[in-house]
Amino acid sequence: MSTYTPNEMMTIAAARALRNEDVCFVGIGQPSAAANLARLTHAPDITLIYESGTLSTKPNVLPLSIGDPELCETALTTVSVPEMFRYWLQGGRITVGFLGGAQIDRFANLNTTVVGPYDKPKVRLPGGGGAPEIATSCGEIFIIMAQSKRAFAPKLDFITSLGHGEGGNTREKLGLKTKGPTKLITDMAIFAPDPETKEMTIVSIHPGVTREQIAENTGWPVRYAAKVDETPAPTAPEPRRNPCPRRRPRSRRPISRSAASGSSTSPASSPVRSRRCSSPTSAPTSARWSVPAPATTPAGGARRSPATTPPTSSP
Repeated sequence: MSTYTPNEMMTIAAARALRNEDVCFVGIGQPSAAANLARLTHAPDITLIYESGTLSTKPNVLPLSIGDPELCETALTTVSVPEMFRYWLQGGRITVGFLGGAQIDRFANLNTTVVGPYDKPKVRLPGGGGAPEIATSCGEIFIIMAQSKRAFAPKLDFITSLGHGEGGNTREKLGLKTKGPTKLITDMAIFAPDPETKEMTIVSIHPGVTREQIAENTGWPVRYAAKVDETPAPTAPEPRRNPCPRRRPRSRRPISRSAASGSSTSPASSPVRSRRCSSPTSAPTSARWSVPAPATTPAGGARRSPATTPPTSSP
């Protein structure tokens, strides 16, 4: 019997995909949990960026939204949303975008807008926010979603964030020079795009999961790579729960890396940060502020859905 849940396995597998040198544009929810788990374990120097304009963010608790004050309090600095999108994102300075969604198809296109007809939907979802720009302008995209037949749809009613379009060289035809989705991590398996067709193909199955279970929870015929691995089970240093609690403790003590191994941090050894938004009282000396030189400016960076154009003022 495993000592971890499928949701924990998914979060840990997603965290492992991040590298220490990455500059990661983080979404709220599971992407945020995975990115901060990576920061507290094998990637202490990773640079986490949130849509609200916080750079080199090191939250002590999981943010509830991009406007959560926790992000501003624990960031190295903040910039305006237009600067975030124009200079950092469209400038090719972000290596990984971490996204989730309500629905996904076999080419990793995401729907977070509507289920059913657009004018009279069965369900109206939260919308795209900055996800369409993240999906086209980041160096590559990691997607994290719980797997179910309802979420893994054979056809999307609306494409909010472009994955690999209709497959093949769709992105190249649209003038996009970024890789698009390179990993889809679920609570059952890890997918990667086929080199030719770009259809998401299973490359690793989580411990205890069968191919029959995967088929029952996928809305299209699943394809498998020639060699399918078993995802390594969580190890001792990886916490069995989310790296930061969702409910804020009254003391608001910062989480140290020792928390990743299960030990607690005493108030005496962990002074509370200043609540100033622009910068902490004492900037962390270990904060890395080295960002890769801009890659080629993503063609099609100006191809932005009017509904998701970044606001003209700071949040």
